[in-house]
Amino acid sequence: MSVIALKCPNIKVVVYDLNEARINAWNSQNLPIYEPGLDDIVQQTRGKNLFFTTDYEEVVKADIIFVSVNTPTKTTGIGKGRAANTLYIELCARTLRERITSGRKIIVEKSTVPIKTSSVIEKILKTSKSGARFDIVSNPEFLAEGTAVKDLTAPDRVLIGGQSSEAVEVLASVYAEWVPRERIITTNLWSSELSKLVANAFLAQRVSSINAISALCECTGADVSEVARAVGHDSRIGSKFLQASVGFGGSCFQKDILNLVYLCEYYGLKEVADYFYGVVQINDFQRQRFAHKIIHKMFNTITHKKIAIFGFAFKANTGDTRESSSIFVSKHLLDERANLRIYDPKVPEDQIRTDLKAVMNGSYHIDVGMDGSSSKDELVEKHVEIFNDPYEAAKGAHAIVILTEWAEFKEYDYEKIAKSMVQPPFLFDGRMLLDAKKMRELGFDVTCIGKADQSPPQW
Repeated sequence: MSVIALKCPNIKVVVYDLNEARINAWNSQNLPIYEPGLDDIVQQTRGKNLFFTTDYEEVVKADIIFVSVNTPTKTTGIGKGRAANTLYIELCARTLRERITSGRKIIVEKSTVPIKTSSVIEKILKTSKSGARFDIVSNPEFLAEGTAVKDLTAPDRVLIGGQSSEAVEVLASVYAEWVPRERIITTNLWSSELSKLVANAFLAQRVSSINAISALCECTGADVSEVARAVGHDSRIGSKFLQASVGFGGSCFQKDILNLVYLCEYYGLKEVADYFYGVVQINDFQRQRFAHKIIHKMFNTITHKKIAIFGFAFKANTGDTRESSSIFVSKHLLDERANLRIYDPKVPEDQIRTDLKAVMNGSYHIDVGMDGSSSKDELVEKHVEIFNDPYEAAKGAHAIVILTEWAEFKEYDYEKIAKSMVQPPFLFDGRMLLDAKKMRELGFDVTCIGKADQSPPQW
């Protein structure tokens, strides 16, 4: 919404939320999320044509209403662990029906939703007894955290699906203020809704494919980065999303794949469902495999050993930890009672502890948190320290584990770090971020994703 405000100064953009604390944060000098370039845009437009409010009357007055609410994976009932929970979408539709009593409104699905969700919204809105008229349009977002501003200001494409060509054109004309018309794609509603799920499934599929090959490379002596480069030079394949790692994370990939899997199961397409579910299984396998390699390499025990975790966000240039591989690798290490010393330049301590307590308690994918404390909460408090200085996190540690590809990690004085650690110092690079040869020259015993171990354990 901030980019629309920036690119369309003649349009008033209002962001509404029930949560007053969240709106206050958006109206403050410290925005509630970190995204490169976002702060500058908000500062430029806020109070001019960009506003944040808890006043629903601002929604009622709008001509175009974007519905951008969470659609988490269901944790109970039919479709548990697969289907998207569209409760908040339905609540939004019912509130719109009750509060909007006149005029013509364009309702835009911005959330990632199961196919045919627009029919649910339309059916609810059509029960309105007022004279209001509603047009439903699908406009999924194709941005990546860390590059969201760039993705929005210069998008590969803007997708708009709808039954009313007039409503589609109204929304298209907004984007046309800065996006070339040839990049604005129009489809029917169902194609637009499904395209978002398919796009994320295809991207995650590439990540899991190269991660699966990384396991084979470690066994055979091939180098996954060299394989990726060779494969990526094929113009039919391309080089994007062929960077092997400890696994993908973020709020979309896993959720959208599971949603797609459920849709396939619902329509009786078991083989298709199994195919896409394999993408998630490989991701889980990669995380577990990496954690087990850490344990095995460190003499088959990490109990009470200090392990410095570099990076907790699911990727660089964001403070978002949702589905971060760091959470799940850390769980495996905590199960062995390792002492974790975590550093991330953007993730606050309370978020790290909340995520670790949830995953240790088995409640990470449950919408409502557990009441009270537990022995696993105490385990996190006892075995996890959070640091604001990476050198302090590594000091006295037995190993460093790199789980996020922050650029700053490449600039550290690793000679100094190695000398401050328990000898021999171990380095596990889950992002292929550092020069393994140089690290070995500094005295590290290095294990890197997708590369054969130069000093394999003999135990």
